[in-house]
Amino acid sequence: MKIKCRTISRGCAEGKVMITRDPISFLGTIDPNTGKVVDADHELFGQSVKDKVLVFPYGKGSTVGSYVIYQLSKNGTAPAAMINLESEPIVAVGAIISAIPLVDRLEYDPYSFLSNGILIKVNSSEGYVEVSEDQCPR
Repeated sequence: MKIKCRTISRGCAEGKVMITRDPISFLGTIDPNTGKVVDADHELFGQSVKDKVLVFPYGKGSTVGSYVIYQLSKNGTAPAAMINLESEPIVAVGAIISAIPLVDRLEYDPYSFLSNGILIKVNSSEGYVEVSEDQCPR
């Protein structure tokens, strides 16, 4: 199943979904050296974003968050791709300078068909997210 979306940062990646309804402030929420969520109040606390397709509603916080995303990329601890309900400039700039595929405005609510651990493909160059039929929650 291919779901259309808006491209923010071009690229193509596959990975397992890591999904949260909590917004993410990359500065102070994720350790760029390990990729682990270090904010004890965040739903993903203790988990690593490394190589995951990170699904979250939107970013928040300091403009330094763009640089934290870049640090994640340079350290090899970045997500494979990111999906937002609505991307904002901090996450968009971080994804672009780090060459991390980023999409938003999916034609279907990602919380209605994505769940943790399923393998998906994000092709932001062509504007779609692909989920195999056997991976879709029923």
